[in-house]
Amino acid sequence: MNKKEIKGFIRLLAKARPDAKTELNYSSPYTLLVSVVLSAQATDISVNKATNKLFKIASTPEAMVALGEEKLVPFINSIGLWRAKSRNVIALSKQLIENYNGQVPQTREALEALPGVGRKTANVVLSVAFDQPAMAVDTHIFRIGNRTGLAPGKTPLDVEKNLVTNIPRELIAKSHHWLILHGRYCCKAKKPECWHCPVVQICHYQDKNISPF
Repeated sequence: MNKKEIKGFIRLLAKARPDAKTELNYSSPYTLLVSVVLSAQATDISVNKATNKLFKIASTPEAMVALGEEKLVPFINSIGLWRAKSRNVIALSKQLIENYNGQVPQTREALEALPGVGRKTANVVLSVAFDQPAMAVDTHIFRIGNRTGLAPGKTPLDVEKNLVTNIPRELIAKSHHWLILHGRYCCKAKKPECWHCPVVQICHYQDKNISPF
């Protein structure tokens, strides 16, 4: 897409979902960070079900460390990869206490140094918690970037760079939500629902599915 098309694409997504936001439940940068770590290869619904109980007991790094890995496990063992995630949540909580006075750092480099935190997780936290112009590319955004022509790339990093370069800086953080929700509920992996897509006229996808039947 050219820059005019990209601007129109984002504007129409914004109009369709003006109040778009993360579907993870959180109350602080720390609880958001934990939720995003837990959400790897898991649904937001499953994470929220676990954290709704967990965060009543442990919503700070100090409380999480005091809970400990053994007592954390029953809260999250319904989520995929829960063994590794339980270790990482306790370990990152300890590092936040030791290195950042219990606060979540606001740079990608510092976040990625925490156990269980990769670039995508760091970008989510920067975007959602701190309103920084970071673009977390998950499977939905990677698919949309390539399928529609919005931001083609062979890797998530390629797509991320294209999006950050071409979307107006002040809209990047919000675009993260517009794109994820569009991929989750409209531009689906197996059968995109083009018949109710707000950007169907701009999208470059060649095999549009224009019928719900």
